[in-house]
Amino acid sequence: MKSSKQAAAKADNSGGVSARVQTLHQRLHSALGLGTRFHDGKGWKWKTTDIEIQRHVLRSISSFLDSVTPDISRHSVVKVGFLDSVADIVGAMVWILQYKSQAAVSVAANVVLKLMNAIPKSIMRPYLLDLVRPLLSLLCGYSLEVLTSCAIALNMILSRLTVKEDPMVWEMLNDSNSVHSLVNSLSDVPGSGDVASMECFLEMVSLLSTILHRWPRSRYCVWSNVKFMEVLGIMIQRPEFSVKIVVMKLYAGVALCGNGAKKLLQKEEVLGVMVSCMDKTCPISLRLEGFRLARCLATNKEGYLTMASLFCEPIVKAIVDGMSGWSLNSRKMDDDQLSLLVEACQLACIVRWAGEHHNYFWKHDICYVLLRLLSENLSDASSQGFLLLEEQIPVAKEALKADFLITIRPYIWDILGWLAAQCTNGINHELSSHEGHINILITFACLSFVDSIQKGGIIVNDVTETSEGGSATRAVLMMIYSPCKYFESKAKQTLSEILKHGGKDYLKQILRYLSLISSRKVFGSPDVHAAGVNLMAATCYSGLPLYQSPMIKSGGVTVLMAFIGWCMKHDVHVKGLGLVHHGLISKRLCCWEDKEDWEGDEMLLLCGLWGLAELLFSEFVLNADVSYGNMGLTEAEFVGTLKDICMSSSSPGLKWYSAHMLSYFGLYGFPCKLGQCIGRALHENEDGDMQVILRSGQSSRVHRVILSIRCPSLLPPRKSSLQKQEVESGKEIHLSSHVGNEELAKLLEYVYLGYTRPEEEHVKKLKILAKHCGLQPLSMVLSRSRPNWGSPFPSYDLSVALTSAGQMFSDIILEAKENVSSSWECTFCSVSRPHVHAHKVVLGSSHSNTVKVPVSWDTLNKLVHWFYTEELPNPPTGCPWLNMGTEEKLQAVQPYLELCWISDFWFLETVGDICYRVVVSHMEDSDASLSLKLLQLAANLSLWKLAEVAADRLALAYRQLCQSGDLELLDEGLAEMIRAASVRISQSL
Repeated sequence: MKSSKQAAAKADNSGGVSARVQTLHQRLHSALGLGTRFHDGKGWKWKTTDIEIQRHVLRSISSFLDSVTPDISRHSVVKVGFLDSVADIVGAMVWILQYKSQAAVSVAANVVLKLMNAIPKSIMRPYLLDLVRPLLSLLCGYSLEVLTSCAIALNMILSRLTVKEDPMVWEMLNDSNSVHSLVNSLSDVPGSGDVASMECFLEMVSLLSTILHRWPRSRYCVWSNVKFMEVLGIMIQRPEFSVKIVVMKLYAGVALCGNGAKKLLQKEEVLGVMVSCMDKTCPISLRLEGFRLARCLATNKEGYLTMASLFCEPIVKAIVDGMSGWSLNSRKMDDDQLSLLVEACQLACIVRWAGEHHNYFWKHDICYVLLRLLSENLSDASSQGFLLLEEQIPVAKEALKADFLITIRPYIWDILGWLAAQCTNGINHELSSHEGHINILITFACLSFVDSIQKGGIIVNDVTETSEGGSATRAVLMMIYSPCKYFESKAKQTLSEILKHGGKDYLKQILRYLSLISSRKVFGSPDVHAAGVNLMAATCYSGLPLYQSPMIKSGGVTVLMAFIGWCMKHDVHVKGLGLVHHGLISKRLCCWEDKEDWEGDEMLLLCGLWGLAELLFSEFVLNADVSYGNMGLTEAEFVGTLKDICMSSSSPGLKWYSAHMLSYFGLYGFPCKLGQCIGRALHENEDGDMQVILRSGQSSRVHRVILSIRCPSLLPPRKSSLQKQEVESGKEIHLSSHVGNEELAKLLEYVYLGYTRPEEEHVKKLKILAKHCGLQPLSMVLSRSRPNWGSPFPSYDLSVALTSAGQMFSDIILEAKENVSSSWECTFCSVSRPHVHAHKVVLGSSHSNTVKVPVSWDTLNKLVHWFYTEELPNPPTGCPWLNMGTEEKLQAVQPYLELCWISDFWFLETVGDICYRVVVSHMEDSDASLSLKLLQLAANLSLWKLAEVAADRLALAYRQLCQSGDLELLDEGLAEMIRAASVRISQSL
């Protein structure tokens, strides 16, 4: 008893450290003292080339770390000692790992693992980067034990590093070629009975996955390695859950790259395993990785539709099971269950796209699932919607007050809003069994909407509450304007009922806030969020018949016009307004095309036009209510701005509502730049090859190639194997007596120009003609119908004319200056030189039947594509571009220099500007060797503006170019350009 007390007292006097630990600590210092210290200019380092000393030091470190228990490591006195020891330990480990003695390196790798596990994170934090480079150097050519230990240690280190250290780590990864080393090491399938080999494989794949998720530039060498991707395809088929989990994690890292995702989406067997792992019968850890991979692959619509074409219902069922298969323990949910629920909710946002999956969501009772996530104790009568609306409201209010899965609510509103936006009248029969659940969900959403506008959309301390307010407001907006009559009418009825008390006061508050924002010259992120919530709320009010008149009388038209003007003047952009699914993985993505969002980053301007259109097309607005001066524009300037939006690269939603607004001014259709060019041909009547004749004898001369693409129903039915001479013979079309001259003229105006301006008395007949001709978009704007959310904006694309369908109408040949290969041949004629069969009406009138274009075949194809679409194909970008050699890059960019050159004397200013930006941007993403070649090429083509950009890029490397002799390869004048740019830059510093 006495000896125990003495031992305890001794421990206390030693700061809680036993005599054994102190002894091991002293031995460690003695061992470290056997090495020598040197200064490398940055700090003191430890070294020894004696292998026995290295092994002795490793044994001493290992013994000391074995004695360090969590209780000891947390003791303040010990921490002070650790701070002295850890720097020495890490210094010794770095030297031993870099020395790479076979006799020591195996032990050293294991000691690093002990170090990471024994020493508190806060103490190890400053030394983590020191260990990265030596560990990376051991990832190739060593034993399985070393590879496994290094992979585990690196994974632990990388997980503890901050984002600020990412550039330094990537430099190490790049210098050591570690990703390639990992991929090469993993390119053989481990034996089924080889435990060590399998463990090594799993740990190295796990490390590679960590790297892929954090460093986008690492992904290319994974998805482009065919052999390694085949190995992964074999491994994911194995029955072990541990193997499936790590492989799917790696696949998710690959899928963060758009090009990598395309590779995975081509592998049906991989998608099948992913979907099976999402099933509710699998462990949660496996389901989580399945959901994460699916979410990465569903980053855009094309990716999701590829999956859905193979596994639509299984994916939807897995999502619904993930959203409904949870349980509570003491009113709390396990972390794993909550993670799975969040993943399922995030993937459920695929309902933002139209498709067959909507039918399956209804089939699997998605509304009941959402309702269960909103309220823990909703009675059957309430959940089934048996209560009257007046009875539902207090029940829903009480449920919303409960702190139940509050972080999930924004997802619920997003999903509900998308379901309403994509629910058409054609599937109303699907809703009949869900009406009760829909009713109570609408009540929940409308109450959250009112709560949000009561707070004015202002950002509060609780981020979740702020997100929920924006999401609920957006959901109500989607429901009020749903193409489904049931959703629309029920949402309007419910919201109007809830707004009976205070609705007009809220409206005045909203308009005051929007008016205040419109008067500001300086604004920040909170202003934009609050403005977005208030604007969506104002647009909701615009759609409520009971509030349209009060809104107009309160100056709603004036306020919305002023806000639209403010958005245009300040070029305000905000992405994902009111959506929670945005930004979750977007910061880690690369090489994904961001074209699918209907609203893009222009939701504020879109909502402004949306709300304004609802008021202007209502029966309550008078001309006196409309004053364009509030925008700072005249009516003509506003119309011009709307036309410019339609012709720009704005989001489809904004362009649709601009076209919708234009119909208010009597302009029906979709203005575009290509239409402006083609439209001139209708009135000039040049190169027209067909007469359209009315019963009255009046006629119009048209171009069959334009009609065949833009309005094929006007042409007589074609035989599938029509010969050129038969085409020449069919040069007249006789229309029925129901078609008048004015309607035909305006229809042709739309076909050629993209839009038309009929007199009001001809609109009805033109609408009938448009419907008979299958011109649904024209019929829609003539009816002034509101655009459906997500509908694609009508494009003016004549590229079909370049295929066999349009070649028979060709009246001009464009020849390139060079042959691409001896085997080149045309399927339409016998000319042997590379050429394109084109159309004078598209190119502009020409007196020649053949035009020799002094550019390469690749350049000619790009130029012709622009003539027919007003778009230029882009050269490679992202991962493929960054991993191309200099000659490959030059070959990819050279056509754009040729286009810059030819645009100067063909007066194609737009083409020249686009190509200039393409070349400059790709030059910036490359090293000096490409700039050197582009400088010479630009000079050969007399593109001096581009040559100056290249010279400026090379100026920073002027000394290196002189030393390497690269400058001697250039003309003296070009070398002088670089020298002058170097002098200019150095003087400006």
